Amino acid sequence: MNKKKFYTQDEAKDVLIGRVGTPQRDNYENNLEMFLIGDVIRRTRLEKELTQEDLGKLVGVQKAQISKIENGKNLTISTVIKVFRAMGVSAKLEIGNGEQKIALC
Repeated sequence: MNKKKFYTQDEAKDVLIGRVGTPQRDNYENNLEMFLIGDVIRRTRLEKELTQEDLGKLVGVQKAQISKIENGKNLTISTVIKVFRAMGVSAKLEIGNGEQKIALC
């Protein structure tokens, strides 16, 4: 019987995406972080019982732009701040050591 090799998640990413520090891996990690920030925005919007259209009106953009933001597209720090302020939520963004964290206050 053949012995199967098991890979850790990091080993699998190294093989399938590229090693840490390569352009492919950096792009993957960046896209994942932007998606996670967008997901926090989406969950906060739902907790506030707002539709994408409602939030768009508060921010001053179309519903389609809110959809893009929630999918991690077109995200900038100023956009994130603007969206959380529009929802009346205080958020703290920490960036460092290759990690980004959002704490909602």
